[in-house]
Amino acid sequence: MFRILYFAVIAVLIILDRLSKHIASGALAQGRIVDFLFGLFRFRYVENTGAAFSSFAGNRVILIVFTTLVIILCLFVLLAGKVKSKFASACLLLIVAGGIGNLIDRIISGFVIDFIEPMFMNFAVFNVADIFITVGAFMLIFYEVYLLIKEKSQGKKTENDD
Repeated sequence: MFRILYFAVIAVLIILDRLSKHIASGALAQGRIVDFLFGLFRFRYVENTGAAFSSFAGNRVILIVFTTLVIILCLFVLLAGKVKSKFASACLLLIVAGGIGNLIDRIISGFVIDFIEPMFMNFAVFNVADIFITVGAFMLIFYEVYLLIKEKSQGKKTENDD
């Protein structure tokens, strides 16, 4: 049952990413820039041949292989039932969907379409898939740190109770 739900969630998130990139490429590809949220962000079309902050630019094959391996690993962990937490599963689903969204761009076009640019700080232009990956990864890290802290505090309580 959960497997069907996992794939449904991944599919919906990929559709959201693909739809946003389609709209951005149509509306912004000719150099048009649109400010939103009181000028805190703007939509600006960028073709990114690299990864985050354009790192590994021009290394399409390496990025495709690495992304594919991360997606396969996350799917294996999810589908093998290794993750007991629904929260951790949701984090992995975000990472997988975002990875697939950007992987589709890289395979089809040779670049990833980025279009969200924060104006309140010097930061990279990004897309919806990047948001999924980043939010999923950070939430998973924070969750794991929380579990470690909780485990250590319970261990101290047990030791002090003796």
